Amino acid sequence: MDARERRGLWLMAAPFLVGVGLLVLLPALGSFAMSGYEWDLVRPPRFVGLDNFRELFADPVFRISLRNSLTYAAVAVPLRLLCALAFALLLYGRSRLHVVGRVAVVVPTVIPDVAYALVWLWILNPLYGPLNLVLGAVGLPTPSWLSQPGPARWAVVLMGVFQLAEAFLIVVAVRRLVPRELDEIAAMSGAGRWARLVRVTIPIMAPALLLVAMRDTIVTLQWTFLPALLVTEGGPPPYATTYLPLFAYRNGFEYLRYGYASATTVVMLVLTASILWLLYRAFGRWSRGALERA
Repeated sequence: MDARERRGLWLMAAPFLVGVGLLVLLPALGSFAMSGYEWDLVRPPRFVGLDNFRELFADPVFRISLRNSLTYAAVAVPLRLLCALAFALLLYGRSRLHVVGRVAVVVPTVIPDVAYALVWLWILNPLYGPLNLVLGAVGLPTPSWLSQPGPARWAVVLMGVFQLAEAFLIVVAVRRLVPRELDEIAAMSGAGRWARLVRVTIPIMAPALLLVAMRDTIVTLQWTFLPALLVTEGGPPPYATTYLPLFAYRNGFEYLRYGYASATTVVMLVLTASILWLLYRAFGRWSRGALERA
């Protein structure tokens, strides 16, 4: 690649890099700096060092929020990845039926978030919501989704599972790039359809699956804010659906504790980075092992 081509690539990447710098890096640095201060926008900022973090880890509501966020990520990220993979393997073809199926998977993601939350308020209504009507019709329990801690947590998981268009489209594109010859060679060697899928197709798709899992981890830990605020309001008691983004929002914009909220944001950043590192290591070992066994 000569200097002219390299310069052209930098020019094409410049708008993205500027946006990341202004919208991601600068706010992140501001949060790091503010986490060492106590500030309510009324009095001048007061430097407190690590006191915000000490108070944070002694705060029972923060510990509940942290546990809720970790539990949600542990359930929602693998579930979304499995759903995206399953739909991609079923709908990567080019027939009209496949096209209609892909549109149906994508539509929930393009609905505005507030409208999406309001739709789920109707779906989860315990008296006339369609979900409980269907469950009751087949003889299954009809929980009070928004007034019991366990069902409320599962309600937030359900809301997140249906918004997987980005992951689905990435996996569909990668599935089409898998060479058909490899599948044919595996079939000639006696491997069945399931064996070819597990030992050949999915390991080859591992880098894309890792990208999807990392992207979903980042989004999932932040996405809980809107459903927790509009649908469950952080409850039912005791803070059953209060996640870290809602905890930070309330401390920053309701209690005017901006330094405390910034410390929460820093913890979220460190937590997200740690999970991404673990995912990278786990996917690397799994893909290498699967390809060696194949």
